[in-house]
Amino acid sequence: MESDADSGDRLDSPSDSGSDFESQLRPKKRRSGAVGREAPPRKRPLRMTGAYSPHISHLSNEKPVAGCLEQEQEGSPTTSGYLFEALQSGRSAMVTVVDEWLESYKQDREPGLLELINFVVQCCGCKGVVTKEMFSSMENVEIISRLTKDFNEDCSIYPLTSTGPQWRRFRTCLCKFLQLLVQRCRNSLLYDEYLFSSLLALLTGLSDSQVRAFRHTSTLMAIKLMTALVEVAVDVSTLMETTQRQYKAERNKKVEFRAAEKLEELHTSYTQLQDQQEELQSMMNAVFKGVFVHRYRDLVPEIRAICMEEIGMWLQKNPNLFFNDGYLKYLGWTLHDKQAVVRQQCLHSLEALYMEKDFVGRLELFTSRFKERILSMTQDKDSDVAVEAVRVLLLIRQNTEEGLSEGECERVYPLVFASHRGLARAAGTFLYHRLCSELDKENQENENHRAAFLLLLVSFFIETEFHEHAVYLVDSLWDCAGMELRDWETMTSMLLHEKGQSWGLNDEEEGALIEVMMCSVQQAAEGHPPVGRAPAKRVLKVKDQKAQAQQRSHFTNHFILVLPQLLAKYSADVKKVTSLLKAPLYFNLETYSTNGRLEKCLDLLLVQLCGIVEKHQDDGVLRACALVACTLCAESYAFCARVQLAVSQLLDGQEDQFSSGLADVLQDSADEDEVYSVAIALKRIAAFSSTKDLTERQMFQPCLQILKCGVESRGIHKMLMVPALKCATFHLLWEKAKITSSSPNKAALKQLRKKVYSLYAVCQSCLSVGEAEIRDQAFLLLCDLLLVYSSSLVQGNPALQTLACPPSVTLQAEMSSFLLDYVFTEPEDGPQDEDEEGEMAKITVLQRCRNQLAGYCKLVIYGVLELSAASNVIRHYNKFYKDYGDIIKETLRKSKIIGPVLSAKTLCLSLQQMYSQLPWEQGEERVRATQEFAEMRDLARRLAMSFGINLHHVRTSLVALHKDGIQFAFQGLKEPNEAPHNLLFLETLSEFSFKLLHQDRRQLLDFLKHVAPTPLPMWPSLVLYRRSLEMGNKGHTPTRAMERTSAPRFTRASTKTGDGTSTEKEDSVSRVKDGQWLDSSSIGSPATPPLTSTAMRGALTQTSISKVEHAELLAPSDEEGASESLKDFMEKQPSSRANLQRQQRPISLAPSTPSTHSDLNSQLNLLTLIEEDKESEMDDFQSSDSNSDTPITLPSTRHSTSLLEELFS
Repeated sequence: MESDADSGDRLDSPSDSGSDFESQLRPKKRRSGAVGREAPPRKRPLRMTGAYSPHISHLSNEKPVAGCLEQEQEGSPTTSGYLFEALQSGRSAMVTVVDEWLESYKQDREPGLLELINFVVQCCGCKGVVTKEMFSSMENVEIISRLTKDFNEDCSIYPLTSTGPQWRRFRTCLCKFLQLLVQRCRNSLLYDEYLFSSLLALLTGLSDSQVRAFRHTSTLMAIKLMTALVEVAVDVSTLMETTQRQYKAERNKKVEFRAAEKLEELHTSYTQLQDQQEELQSMMNAVFKGVFVHRYRDLVPEIRAICMEEIGMWLQKNPNLFFNDGYLKYLGWTLHDKQAVVRQQCLHSLEALYMEKDFVGRLELFTSRFKERILSMTQDKDSDVAVEAVRVLLLIRQNTEEGLSEGECERVYPLVFASHRGLARAAGTFLYHRLCSELDKENQENENHRAAFLLLLVSFFIETEFHEHAVYLVDSLWDCAGMELRDWETMTSMLLHEKGQSWGLNDEEEGALIEVMMCSVQQAAEGHPPVGRAPAKRVLKVKDQKAQAQQRSHFTNHFILVLPQLLAKYSADVKKVTSLLKAPLYFNLETYSTNGRLEKCLDLLLVQLCGIVEKHQDDGVLRACALVACTLCAESYAFCARVQLAVSQLLDGQEDQFSSGLADVLQDSADEDEVYSVAIALKRIAAFSSTKDLTERQMFQPCLQILKCGVESRGIHKMLMVPALKCATFHLLWEKAKITSSSPNKAALKQLRKKVYSLYAVCQSCLSVGEAEIRDQAFLLLCDLLLVYSSSLVQGNPALQTLACPPSVTLQAEMSSFLLDYVFTEPEDGPQDEDEEGEMAKITVLQRCRNQLAGYCKLVIYGVLELSAASNVIRHYNKFYKDYGDIIKETLRKSKIIGPVLSAKTLCLSLQQMYSQLPWEQGEERVRATQEFAEMRDLARRLAMSFGINLHHVRTSLVALHKDGIQFAFQGLKEPNEAPHNLLFLETLSEFSFKLLHQDRRQLLDFLKHVAPTPLPMWPSLVLYRRSLEMGNKGHTPTRAMERTSAPRFTRASTKTGDGTSTEKEDSVSRVKDGQWLDSSSIGSPATPPLTSTAMRGALTQTSISKVEHAELLAPSDEEGASESLKDFMEKQPSSRANLQRQQRPISLAPSTPSTHSDLNSQLNLLTLIEEDKESEMDDFQSSDSNSDTPITLPSTRHSTSLLEELFS
């Protein structure tokens, strides 16, 4: 017997050639013989070779499969549906369910098959059944056609899309049932050419149905059946090889030793296995060409994802049959899919393939073709897709010969700083293995391995541009490089070595290593991701808490001993000592009390702490020292008395230094050294005042004297003024905290109130000084004081009502002027702004301005200032949207909660302020054409959009806004025939009209007639506003109406209609009537129901639809909701569609149909991955969601404005 086990094992060419209509054009040809292989050498019954076409329903020697109709139709049901109930409940053993059905099938196969068919129909969500009469009299194509028409399309929910644990379990049970069914039939019924041939014929026909439920469910079942068939085929192939080997071994024996019976038995077994293999190939070929080739590009992303998942399984389980370019191409093409779930599933399947080193050689061509695409997917819009892409790239780098070049690796490295934690950790694993591979090249010894790794990590951190994000780098590497990052002994030994010795580091490397070390200490102590990488801090499990406590004890015991040495070495370096002073904040401080030897370490730490305070004047260093001192002074520790004594002595020395030179400073007789000495002492005291109550030292009056003297004489340097402001403010804050927790007398309250107002006056004076640092500090501290001493914070305690210190009118005016002068100003560009230092200075100024604006807005939100004070902020919403848009938007949202009507009046007030500042000296016509007027209109349009889509909820606010605007427009009306000065404001007010309800429009029209002269003059602005109120259709946009009516170059005749609305006819200007473009527009509307088969590739006829249908079909489903007017709709459409509206011509949109796939060389037996004519197939999957140019999102502690820019762009 000469036969190759691999001969005939191949499926037909997997090329998906031709269109979906090919099966309709050539049904007879496909029915004539086996697909893709020669006829068997012996006569066999005709198999289901053309089953991939739903139009071929006849099987040889079998009855046609019936579909699903309603139960009331002909005949009675033949099954009680116990299979579906068993899978739905999930309580029955699946093996028992399969065996019971097989027993019933063996007794009578037609009722058994009918029962299985009804089970398939039930899984699709159809309530009907198939009767014996239908089974015997109707063909597949007829049943499926009637099924498509009669299926209930009102509900899109079916078992596979239902939510809840029960239905998720149903999907799992269904897949398990199909797998077990094939496994239990593998030796008998699988090859009877009746059961599985009929079942696959039904599933293949349903997979091309117009009904999504049938298409989805049948595709899942058919693909899962093929996966089970692939497993059986592998086993059969293995048995064939074994049998063939035994047969050859027996035949090669000498004649006298050869067993003829055994030889004949092996030959018979081999022939039987070969027949089984051919039968399996036939069924797999039918499923692949009948289901997969069409459904891998289905409109439903879940169906495409199923296909990509299972083809990955086929490649893994049977590489001899499937692992070639003809099947890999489907994974490569679908990497360009528009849906993230499909792209993710493709990458997941590829990840499993690249894990097997035996497959790497066969993946070389695929890798060379699609590696660039996978690299671009690391910046995919969907972070989960990017995570899978990074994992695939790691496997490519590890397992392939060529791997990734250094330039390609550098495209992955920056992702360790990404805000998505999963993506950052995947990139961290990639970076870790890359660094380890460098170490392997150097053959480092074990004891030096971690030190060498830390050196490479520090070098990488220095080379990156994100030096302030070390905590994110550590979090990315924590899972894979946790042992190296927790090796604090190695880190400190590297730092304590002098330069020139082993592992000696330069200054920059030492700073980077200290930063990484302190971030690892923080990560070990807190156990939470950094800000921006998790929505909230999660509660740690008991196991994690135990591990965290062990790590905390570990670094506490180590750093207690070495921290004084590190502080002594780096005490002169501001940045390094600031980082090192973070360590005691994470200590388990009880450790100091457990051992007398460790108390000496505490003394050494206090000595270094006091020395650093006396040595430095940097705000960051002093604040870090104050935080450590405050933490150690907690009364819960046994050593607190010792720490309090040391801190008290330190502050006593600083107070003496301050007091000794204060008199000379106030008398302006001190020299520069004395002023410097007093200023440095006061700065250190102010730093400790922020963390510790120092009210007993009575520093308020001396500080107030310095401030008054500085304001009056303008001669005191900012070195004294800024710390004096801080020290005085912290004194009042501590006083408020002490009084709130006690029962003060009226005299103390009166005295405190007097101090508060005295500091108010000083801060108000500081707002106008020339020194920017003094001015900015005074504003921020003033915001804090006004908030703490506001009436809203003392309402709960009647005894503290006298402490409410509201701001005066002049103070409010000063603060408002400060915003206009120093916050809402354009930065001055200079030549120094182009370098890195200039950019950092801009960022610093912007952050300071944001803090000042946020402080002012908090005063409005908490009721310290009236809501009308927000008008000075809101009118800059558009102009400074990029810098302050998130703050102003949040203020608007909060103000609407506090008082909707007052908030609307504030919006109107802000527009009135802008209107008053227009260049009226140029004349009204020129004002209308100015940029300032256009900006005011744009602001009104954006503010109108902020009212949302629930118009019934905001109707009162909108009416109040319109009434205020109308009254403002007709202020100063003297003569009925003379237009008032503010009349042009009505054009701005018309931007809010499209949000009004019909009854409110009529109310405002009556109000307008009451305020305006009677009869209403034909002033252009008044006509425009009146028409915006009279428009019956919600589809009008006031902007376009203004363009048509702003120039009074036409005459019109006004007529009244039956419903009271007016219509105009223009004599000199020809235009399209309001709403005419909407009435006359047409859109491609399919003649079939929305559940349309993907096989329908032809162009659809265009039919006119009504105005309402047009709006419903064009409204984007993923926006906030259905727009109440065409104004809302046009704001959400692309600019091209807005241009169509502007041209006032009917809109005709092309129907949305699936992409047409070209013929991909169907005559070729094998399609390679490098053929250039496959680019058209890939274009169908080009994704707008997968953007390779998407920048990396770095974590941020403040709100991002990207979402705001999307909403209003």
